Amino acid sequence: MEKIYLSAFLGVILTLIFLSTKPSHSLIDIGINPPLIPNPRLHKAYIALQAWKHAMISDPNGFTSNWYGPKVCNYTGVFCAAAPDDPYVTTVAGIDINHANIAGSLPEEIGLLTDLSLFHINSNRFFGKIPESFKKLNLLYELDISNNQFNGGFPYVVLYLPSLKFLDIRFNQFSGSIPSQLFDLKLDALFFNNSNFQSSLPTNLGNSPVSVIVMANNGLTGCFPSSSLVKMAGTLKEIVMTNNGFTGCLKPELGALKGMNVFDVSSNELVGSLPDAIGKMESLEQLNVANNKLSGYIPESICSLPKLKNFTFSSNFFISEPSKCFKVRSKDDTKNCIPYRPFQRSPMECKAFYAHPLDCSISGCSPPSPPPPPPRMNHWP
Repeated sequence: MEKIYLSAFLGVILTLIFLSTKPSHSLIDIGINPPLIPNPRLHKAYIALQAWKHAMISDPNGFTSNWYGPKVCNYTGVFCAAAPDDPYVTTVAGIDINHANIAGSLPEEIGLLTDLSLFHINSNRFFGKIPESFKKLNLLYELDISNNQFNGGFPYVVLYLPSLKFLDIRFNQFSGSIPSQLFDLKLDALFFNNSNFQSSLPTNLGNSPVSVIVMANNGLTGCFPSSSLVKMAGTLKEIVMTNNGFTGCLKPELGALKGMNVFDVSSNELVGSLPDAIGKMESLEQLNVANNKLSGYIPESICSLPKLKNFTFSSNFFISEPSKCFKVRSKDDTKNCIPYRPFQRSPMECKAFYAHPLDCSISGCSPPSPPPPPPRMNHWP
């Protein structure tokens, strides 16, 4: 009898210790016996979700208020389905707690959710690092941790996810360089914009099979990767590289991107002319080259593209645009050197630029053809 009482006493002590270490506001259910949970996978999910609940320090909207008890498939934001290797076993297949405004960290126990295919936690206040245990999520297909407060270097753990197709890590505090292994993943969509990455792009960028890649608003530098993008012509539909530090010229070979819908390279340090070959991007709907140091003439072939809806080339040094450009639904040609167009640069500024035109050789990139001579000053506004 003494042994029985001693065991019961130890159980009470351990329970009190556990309760004393959790945040006072959280509701962690620890009194569930395994027999009440239908199968071992859901039992692991229960452990993982309770550990995660314990790691949350703020849930002002009560999003996880029902995260207790053995029925994890009823938890808000938790989605269950038949296991991919056994249709008779139910397992946690997805987590979606987007826009819940939850603060906290991700515990290592999330690695117990080995059947997880979707993990969406965007627009919360999660911080810290992505746990190493994520490497165990071999079935993870979509990972969206955007718009949180994660920090440190690039989350290398995502490079070990063999099934990953959609990766969104934007609007966090990641910094450092972009690993070359990222572009060897078989991704379809990649978003790492609005972070603090500061490096050149790896030379194997062209290996990526993505259809959409957004890398805007970082500190990326180096020559514009025209050749790498051409290698992606079979899949690439949208690329947004705005507000970085890319230098050099846009090469004519970019015309091979016939399936491109969105091409945004605005707010960089690009120089030279706008290639006539861009007029071969027959699927192009949006083209933005604003806020660079491009010069010369706007090719008529670009404004003749059948699907072009938005063409922005403001804040450059172009000296002419064909009449077909006026038929583009949305166009911005301001702050250039185009005669008779409103809101252009001053004649003095245009003359100074063309007296010392910039070219790719300044940044170590291949030099372009020299820009055309400036028009006569009396034709400028």
